[in-house]
Amino acid sequence: MYYVSKRIEVAFAHRLSLTYESKCSRLHGHNAIVTVFCRSEKLNENGMVVDFSHVKEMVQEQLDHQSLNDLFDFNPTAENLARWICEQVPHCYKVAFQESEGNVAVYVRNGFEHEAL
Repeated sequence: MYYVSKRIEVAFAHRLSLTYESKCSRLHGHNAIVTVFCRSEKLNENGMVVDFSHVKEMVQEQLDHQSLNDLFDFNPTAENLARWICEQVPHCYKVAFQESEGNVAVYVRNGFEHEAL
């Protein structure tokens, strides 16, 4: 089994729809660090699990310098964003989404809870 990961930085704005009073309900920005984890039993015709530059393009083109509430019909929490990214990237089984220092959400696809990396 082959495992790769790609670390990507994105800047974005969002506001969260919450059931309680919070400053996060107001529009604010983050400089996030996203780590995408992919795996495959076989390498593609180029000898890769996935091209790192393609992973970066998929994430940055969609999220970087965007107002996420304008893009998505879900509440753009770190948890929801981690899941959404995982669903976009081929061979992805896990995403760690750090929206600010000390705040990290991790999404792992069902069946991959005990994978390496």
